[in-house]
Amino acid sequence: MREESTYGDRGVGSLRWLSLFLIISLSQFLILSCEDERDNTAAAIGENDSTAFMRSRGISSLISDSGILRYKLVAEEWDIYTHTNPPTWKFMKGMLMERFDESFHIDLHVQADTAYLHEQRTWELRGRVVIRNIEGTLFRTEELFWDMNQHEMWSTKYMRIKTTDQELEGTDFRSNEQMTDYYVSNSVGAFPVSDVDGNKNEEAPKDTAAAVAATEAANEKPQRAMPSAQKK
Repeated sequence: MREESTYGDRGVGSLRWLSLFLIISLSQFLILSCEDERDNTAAAIGENDSTAFMRSRGISSLISDSGILRYKLVAEEWDIYTHTNPPTWKFMKGMLMERFDESFHIDLHVQADTAYLHEQRTWELRGRVVIRNIEGTLFRTEELFWDMNQHEMWSTKYMRIKTTDQELEGTDFRSNEQMTDYYVSNSVGAFPVSDVDGNKNEEAPKDTAAAVAATEAANEKPQRAMPSAQKK
């Protein structure tokens, strides 16, 4: 009877060890499975990876400002991102915009290969950027920023300006929103002027100081420098 009791105790002990081994093995399997599942999980989508809230194609739209019709916008594609930081409108295939004055005359023509409007406030124009103001002056550059709240434009890229009788090139461009009062540093250009002896269409010296002096003498309406805009 004692031998049977000893054998029975050993059997029960073996079963307990076997059960414990199975539980540990199963736990390890579940842990490894969970780790594998986490490793295969994609990273969370960030704000910059957000998809467009609205996507439109073939756009020709009239936009009002304070209840007054002010802009005509034409674009092949228009994507609106509301969850990015900052919220942005994107025109990846080009944009053409015309602005109207109070009499509904076009006072500004803007064209760019690529355009972004950040927070419905600041335009970022890139590629072949061409602007024509109400005076017919043409501005060409590869990058231009336009703050519609501060009513100013600026660029640090090469800028070429052509009027009916002048050409100007330079960098570090600053202007008012109408592109009629502007400043360009490191500038060179040709300025036809009339001197005291009545000679006309002479080319002004290539340095900025002499060019500005010649322009003032000819037009008596010099282009005053814009206040330095805060770098964006």
